[in-house]
Amino acid sequence: MRWENRRQSSNVEDRRGMSAGKKGTGIVGIIVLLIGMYYGVDLSGIVGAPQLGSGQVQQSALPPQEEEQLNQLSRVVMAETEDSWGQYFQSKGTKYTVPTLVLYNGYTTTSCGTGQAAMGPFYCPNDQKVYLDLSFYEDLKNKLGAQGGAAAFAYVIAHEVGHHVQNLLGVLPQVHQAQSRSNEAQSNELSVRLELQADCFAGVWAKSAEKDGMWEQTDMAQAIDAAEAVGDDRIQKRAQGYAVPDSFTHGSAEQRKTWFQRGFVNGDPNQCNTFS
Repeated sequence: MRWENRRQSSNVEDRRGMSAGKKGTGIVGIIVLLIGMYYGVDLSGIVGAPQLGSGQVQQSALPPQEEEQLNQLSRVVMAETEDSWGQYFQSKGTKYTVPTLVLYNGYTTTSCGTGQAAMGPFYCPNDQKVYLDLSFYEDLKNKLGAQGGAAAFAYVIAHEVGHHVQNLLGVLPQVHQAQSRSNEAQSNELSVRLELQADCFAGVWAKSAEKDGMWEQTDMAQAIDAAEAVGDDRIQKRAQGYAVPDSFTHGSAEQRKTWFQRGFVNGDPNQCNTFS
């Protein structure tokens, strides 16, 4: 990716180094917290999440140089999403409301409950903010098995911004409303479709970044590798040795790859209807 020396987003709230609690959570707790974040419900109490503001200062485990590089990369990617989605909404006669990127270490408060780095990056529709602990870059490689790289991290951020786009388009609240009336299997299926659409939107962004000279041909391999690494089947097999398709909430590795590629090939959000 040719991301150096490009415009960086000013819509960034840097909470790194702020005080927070210390208690962590396991894989079951992570799943519970993720559900809470996507539905805008605070479920942190179920898994014993920390009480923030306890005076415990959270420090990044990343080397300073890598931390700063990821900080700048994240701001550049956010700026690129602002430009590309701003153009799309303008073409539709509306204005794009930009989300805020919140950088933090360990834990942080959100309008959707307590955010934890163990959950990975996430979007909170209640405050229209994307939350990111930069150490996820290492988790992506070491815990999820992705090869890493700037394009892989950019895909992750673009996916979360994709949820913001869904929120602005009314897709996110409609799905959440439908889930409230659904059984578990139906709710999981709706969640998968929601996540795959966000992957497709990330692909649309990548196509726009390519036109802008930022995305290179070799970046596709990194992004696809990251998309596959966060597939439910890959994550479940790493955690418990086998996959349970009925419990998928984000989609399989193959599905996530397919929809990201579809967004990139078409470059058109209208081709990202995973609900049809």
